[in-house]
Amino acid sequence: MGNPIFILLVGILIVVGGIIGFKLHPVLSLLLAALAVAVLTPLASVEQFFLSKGMSAAEALQQSHKSIGERIATEFGNTCAKVGILIAMAAIIGKSMLDSGSAEKIIRAILKITGEKKAPVGFVLSSFFLTIPVFVDAVIFLMMPLAKAMGMRLGKNYLLLALSVIAGAVMANSYVPPSPGPLFLVGAMNVPIGLMMICGVLLGICTITVGYFIAVWLNKKMPIPLRDSPDARLEDIAAIANKPDKELPSLAWALLPALFPLVTICIHSFVASFHKPGSPLTDSAVLNKILDVILFFGDKNIAMLMGAIFALIVLANQKKTGREKLTSFVQTALMSGGGIILITAAGGAFGGMLQQSGISESIANATEHYQIALIPMAFLITAVVRTAQGSATVALITASGILAGMAQNENLGFHPVYLCLAIGSGAKLIPWMNDAGFWIMCKTSNLTEREALKTIAPMQSLMGITGLILTMIAAKLFPLL
Repeated sequence: MGNPIFILLVGILIVVGGIIGFKLHPVLSLLLAALAVAVLTPLASVEQFFLSKGMSAAEALQQSHKSIGERIATEFGNTCAKVGILIAMAAIIGKSMLDSGSAEKIIRAILKITGEKKAPVGFVLSSFFLTIPVFVDAVIFLMMPLAKAMGMRLGKNYLLLALSVIAGAVMANSYVPPSPGPLFLVGAMNVPIGLMMICGVLLGICTITVGYFIAVWLNKKMPIPLRDSPDARLEDIAAIANKPDKELPSLAWALLPALFPLVTICIHSFVASFHKPGSPLTDSAVLNKILDVILFFGDKNIAMLMGAIFALIVLANQKKTGREKLTSFVQTALMSGGGIILITAAGGAFGGMLQQSGISESIANATEHYQIALIPMAFLITAVVRTAQGSATVALITASGILAGMAQNENLGFHPVYLCLAIGSGAKLIPWMNDAGFWIMCKTSNLTEREALKTIAPMQSLMGITGLILTMIAAKLFPLL
């Protein structure tokens, strides 16, 4: 009964069965799975886990004898500490950018560069970079009406435009923090957030390029006309698309809430990676003070907080919003982010209990002489969980819980960021009816279920497989050790 593989299977069965079979909320399914895993795990395995973390024998014994509820709550809280503020601030940034018109301004700026003929390229790039600070569902809701308007203006290629929006959004959601899934992976795998951003953007651009060409082929293979719908009439869409630029914020202000956290976090991570603690950053005292200020704001929590403040300033300026309405707005945004925080924290509790079962050590021993096999293994585990229960975030969390213990293995042979990218790639397989995102994409684009299964599902799956292949090649050529 104490076999880690058996415990893992029980945990996955409860998560998948709870969400699909009993229609439980993911938070409840994940917490029940964490409880079951903790009950089945022998105290000796828990004690050994804490010993492997560098604790003394007395400390490990004390930790192993804590109640199961306390251990679950501890892991739940640890996950909240890692990503809670980030997700909450991302929710404020995302909603503010949508309501203030900042996101639409950014999209129009990209379209001015690409032109209408290359509009699909502009859409795939827009959706990718907007999804980094904005939740994927919000980006799809924002951009799909614009894709319809552009399709109506061009009179063709609507499926290409719609799939371009989806391709960019879903890949950023799995690769680039501060999207919730990658944020969780950064904490679980102890990977620098700046490195994950850089690698995620590079891999994301490669995979969305493949996705774009798949969309071009699908558009030629089965062209789908633009359809009217009761909740999104074509004349209303045209009116939104024709909104004058003077009613939108300037491009600089529109970009500020997203660019500030991204730039400062990347600078902070770059300095942290190459600078020796205790030594001056440069030979110039003035420059050192400037860099100190940048590094202060480059802390991920502070950077996202400042991004949220800038986003609210832009919103208040555009909408001429009073303090009471602004407070109500923030509360609405935080309510949307709160659900994601709870799911992520419950997943962290489940992953923490799996680690204490010794699953990581079991897989590490099985792959001791085949460390590179961990990358396709991470992909496969994530893909199976994603396909079975629908949620990409739950799949990311489950796979990280299994593999996090091996991420710090000195004999890994490559940087653990590649495990994060493989997990993110696996989360793209295979979207179908059990995925809430599938229905959002299907209904906002006015595709039938059959059409969505023939277009969205294969495109996402092939992008995920591409991500796996590129990750394995990069881990072999550039192990980053």
